[in-house]
Amino acid sequence: MDFPTAFQHYLALEKKYSPHTVKAYLDDLAAFSQHLANQEGADLAGASYGEIRSWVVALVESGLSHTSVNRKIASLKAFYKFLLRTRQIQVNPLAQHRALKTSKKIQVPFSEKEVAAALGDIEYPQGFAGLRDRLIIELFYSTGVRRSELINLKVADFGPDVLKVLGKRNKERLIPVLPQLAAHAAEYLREREQVLEGRTNDYFFISEKGGKLTDGVVYRLINSYFSGVSEKAKKSPHILRHSFATHLLNNGADLNSVKELLGHSSLASTQVYTHSSLAELKRVYGDAHPRGQK
Repeated sequence: MDFPTAFQHYLALEKKYSPHTVKAYLDDLAAFSQHLANQEGADLAGASYGEIRSWVVALVESGLSHTSVNRKIASLKAFYKFLLRTRQIQVNPLAQHRALKTSKKIQVPFSEKEVAAALGDIEYPQGFAGLRDRLIIELFYSTGVRRSELINLKVADFGPDVLKVLGKRNKERLIPVLPQLAAHAAEYLREREQVLEGRTNDYFFISEKGGKLTDGVVYRLINSYFSGVSEKAKKSPHILRHSFATHLLNNGADLNSVKELLGHSSLASTQVYTHSSLAELKRVYGDAHPRGQK
């Protein structure tokens, strides 16, 4: 069995990599293998750190962002970790590698007014599609779930007062369900039964034809509806998740509680959302402090 095929089997056995991630890892591995061949270097297993660095330089010079380069190197890290585990190499050539520095882009969340407009002012299509679309926006904003988590929700995961979410690395978490969200979900489920017409589909959100929703459909749905209420450059499911966290923090939620709701493994991941709450804190401070008042 060749290295890429064995690596693919290894990733499948790990059960924490999505099909999309596995494909990306294999594509990166193939690109690096081609680079080695062009440079008349060693094979994948025998590549040195110098050869890997030459690939990094070539990628940067081609105009690829540092973030994209770091992601490709993450693929190689997983590959050499596999070779170490299977004792096909003795030393990891990336053991001392340090990621390229990247500039952190501040993601601007929707304002509370914009979200309220998306849920109250927009005219949704009549029937099942409109009911589903509005519920998707409400669920994103009420629970902070990731797009992949929403798409993979099952009917059995949605209780009257709690939502069971299967997150990254198959880590399960429970999120409280607000009464209004539960009522809208129950209404949606009744319409959903009419769409299925006796067919079975375990997934909570379905298309008008009864199939599972795709990433692209959900992204376009959010982008389309928020284009009518927001002028922000980026309008995506992640921005709604960002809005969920930011608005909770702005209204006094504890950072640790928000971390648990988002399914983050560390506070460092959650702290990226604090820049907006800090802006709100500065505004309140300026309005309330005697030296800040005009």
